[in-house]
Amino acid sequence: MSVSNTATQIPELQDPASAVREISLAHSPDSDDAFMFYALATNKVRVPGLRFTHTLCDIETLNRMAREGEGLYDVTAISFHAYPYIQAHYALLPSGGSVGDGYGPMIVSTRAYSRDEIKRKRIAVPGKLTTAYLVLNLFAPGIETEVVPFDQIIPKIKLGNFEAGLIIHEGQLTYDRSGLYRIVDLGKWWHQVTGLPLPLGGNAIRRSLGPELMASVSNAMPSAAALARS
Repeated sequence: MSVSNTATQIPELQDPASAVREISLAHSPDSDDAFMFYALATNKVRVPGLRFTHTLCDIETLNRMAREGEGLYDVTAISFHAYPYIQAHYALLPSGGSVGDGYGPMIVSTRAYSRDEIKRKRIAVPGKLTTAYLVLNLFAPGIETEVVPFDQIIPKIKLGNFEAGLIIHEGQLTYDRSGLYRIVDLGKWWHQVTGLPLPLGGNAIRRSLGPELMASVSNAMPSAAALARS
C-alpha cells in the first residue's frame, strides 16, 4: 500500500481563528480498523480546527467503554451488537462498517466436532457485546461460554483450557496454522439461514459533539479511506 505525502484538506466548517479541538479516536488493532484510521492518525488527512488523537484497544473493551456514562471516546469502533445499548449517546457513522458476505466469526477446535457436538461444548468468546457472540447464540441458544481476550483464544485452545473458541480478526485467517479445525463459519451459516450478509461492526460518534462537528468528522472519514487505498 502506497500513501501520498500530500495531506488531503477537508473543507473547513469552523472559524479558523477558534482554538484547535481535540477529537479522540479509538479502534481495535484489527487490520480493517487500522486501514480506516491510518490517514487521520498520521495527519495525512487533516480537518482545519481539529486534532485527532489515536487509541488502540480490543473491540470488547471499546464496546464496554462506549456504554459507560456518555462514552469515553469521541469516535469509537464498536460491534453492531453493542449499538442498541449506546445509541442514546452515539450515532453510527456512514463510513468504515464491516460486513461479512458469506464469511464471519468462526468456531474452531482441536477436533473436528460436528455442529451438534460443538453446541454442547464450552466456548471461549471474545466478549458478550461482540456481534460474534450474538450470532453464536442465534446458532446455539444457551451455549456455555467464557469471555477470553480475542488474541488469547487460539493459544488457550492449544493449551487445552477450552475445547473450542469463537475467533475474530486475524485468527480467522491463521487458525489452521495452529492445527485447529473450523467447525462452522457463522457468517456463512447466517447467509444460509437468511440469505443476507452479516453486519459485524462500525464506527460511532458521540452525539454531544453537535451536528456541525459530527458532520466535519464524518466527512473526513471517506477521504481517509480513499487515501489509504491509493
